[in-house]
Amino acid sequence: MLPGMTTIAFVGAGSAEFTRQLLRDLLSYDDLPRLDLVLHDVDPDRLALAEQVARITVRHHGRDAGVRATADRRAALDGADFVVNTVNVGGHAATLTDFDVPESFGVRQTIADTLGVGGVFRALRTFPVLDGIATDMEQVCPDAWLLNYTNPMAMNIGYLTATHPRVKVLGLCHSVYWTVVDLCALVGVPFDEVEFRSAGVNHQAWLLEWRHRGEDLYPRLDALIAGSADLRRRVRVDMYRRLGYYPTETSEHSSEYVPWYLHDDAEVVRLRIPLRDYVGISAANVEETERLAREAAAGDYQEPEEDAAEYAPQVVHSLVTGSPRRIQANLANHGWIDNLPAGAPVEVAVDLDGAGVSPVPAGALPPQCAALNSAFLAVADLTVRAAVEGRPDHVRHALMADPSTAATLDVDAIWRLADAMVAAHGDLLPPALRVPLSP
Repeated sequence: MLPGMTTIAFVGAGSAEFTRQLLRDLLSYDDLPRLDLVLHDVDPDRLALAEQVARITVRHHGRDAGVRATADRRAALDGADFVVNTVNVGGHAATLTDFDVPESFGVRQTIADTLGVGGVFRALRTFPVLDGIATDMEQVCPDAWLLNYTNPMAMNIGYLTATHPRVKVLGLCHSVYWTVVDLCALVGVPFDEVEFRSAGVNHQAWLLEWRHRGEDLYPRLDALIAGSADLRRRVRVDMYRRLGYYPTETSEHSSEYVPWYLHDDAEVVRLRIPLRDYVGISAANVEETERLAREAAAGDYQEPEEDAAEYAPQVVHSLVTGSPRRIQANLANHGWIDNLPAGAPVEVAVDLDGAGVSPVPAGALPPQCAALNSAFLAVADLTVRAAVEGRPDHVRHALMADPSTAATLDVDAIWRLADAMVAAHGDLLPPALRVPLSP
């Protein structure tokens, strides 16, 4: 893609903590051409903060980069080479609804952004925004890559695949990266010396191979787990011991995608599952944004020092400069995983370079892993169908198929819960889905 100028549009730029990490990583590459950074958000105060942060970051790095901010999404996307999506429709208030209403029915959640009641309704209120972004892209930047960070990742990629198949989209999440980094630290080997292979679905992929200089590292992990009661009190360690492959997401997330843990008081205690965990995280994100606004206004803003290891800057760098690298990404399954449905949103390795994006076929997953992924994808598929076909009954079907929800509630309670969630989210949902249903 060199030479010239590269235009990167940030949609949902008011997620300032995320935006500043991405900007820091992008502007750290000194071999990129001039960057045109375009920021968009519907919240004027958050948009102003994002613009301040971007200008400070550009000055700090001494880069040749332009910064523009606009509340007009179509104008922001016009001529973009890359579109980074970090929107959070409904913000903290909607997050509270995703926890409080299900909890009133007895449904426990920890993160509630991927599957379950929270994941389904986060998807349904996000789809209309994704439709708008993709429609704009088809008209004003049809060759751009959409780099999506917004959860629920699998449902969002599935929706875009169904409704806008011409839009080039990659779903980006660093859960595989940090899983392997943390496991390497646990067994005492340098991350940059290991080789690994992972595949599955977002937040429920599997570490299929993990080696250091030819040595399989799983036996080292097994020995540590056998000698540590503390390690055995983690959800994904428990899953690994029973399934034989380590899941690539935190225990909080992993507990929500299976029917074995959250409905059981003893398991919640045994595995130390932090209920309502994301409520605190979401509130802390709001506080952090307010703190950043004060710092930026006072001229005291400083860049984050920690390594974010975010994938979007790496995608931009590889596709623009031709530098080869491999990351994990989410995209439609066109032969990448043999025993998951064709077209379904899957997470596999992709190779990046000047020629573009090349997914790496993973073959067939172990059958026990594919079985769990298939249940996960069934919920995602029904949620996408609910929106695409205007079928409010499919919203209920998605919750009926959801492993954790179905393990907690009888079917009548599931339908009543769906009605309560529809009423609580109201106008954030597609019009066709804003109706109560009786079986």
